[in-house]
Amino acid sequence: MRSSWLRALAAVCATVALAQAAEPQQQQGQVETLANGLKIEYVYTLDGCEPKSKINDMLTMHYTGKLVDGTKFDSSHDRDQPFTFQLGVGQVIKGWDLGLTKMCVGEKRRLTIPANLAYGDRGAGNVIPGGATLVFDVELLNVGDQAPTTNVFKEIDQDQDKQLSRDEVSEYLKKQMAAAEGAEGGDDIKQMMSDHEKLVEEIFQHEDKDKNGFISHDEFTGPKHDEL
Repeated sequence: MRSSWLRALAAVCATVALAQAAEPQQQQGQVETLANGLKIEYVYTLDGCEPKSKINDMLTMHYTGKLVDGTKFDSSHDRDQPFTFQLGVGQVIKGWDLGLTKMCVGEKRRLTIPANLAYGDRGAGNVIPGGATLVFDVELLNVGDQAPTTNVFKEIDQDQDKQLSRDEVSEYLKKQMAAAEGAEGGDDIKQMMSDHEKLVEEIFQHEDKDKNGFISHDEFTGPKHDEL
């Protein structure tokens, strides 16, 4: 029987994919402002290109990040080293995960990202103050295949003790659901979020075979590497 864990992840991923598929082709020079405050300027676009970036793809980007007053705080160009990450899994700020979908290699965008989709009230180090709106000029250099062997177990296991607690599973699910909701996931995602605690308990009913309150690597049926 397929576990609640896998059903939950499948539902989240499917909802995000459907939300992205509905997006129209954007034209060069167009500026789009989403309901969450994210502004996307389509600086340079290509017609009829494939593939277009989507959730779980590995993207390689060049970027320059600035504050709204023009102060530069980071740039891959300065390091002469493009940045590679997996889209839509929380490896980057939410404004990137939401603003870099359906993008073609060679295209350029300017993202103006409000604090709630960036570093919030806490800021980041000494270079990004709390509550800051960020402006990123980005260029997509490469779109790679989806990562088929993502070690989800390791991503959830925050304290790296080789077993998953209820708190760790709960926090991971919250992040995945929040990402899907941000992509305008709709009523299905909202319902899962409202039933969040029930979902965690269902996962442990299926996965925690020895009923010790933790899910071991051997018990875990989600995506994982065998080596730890």
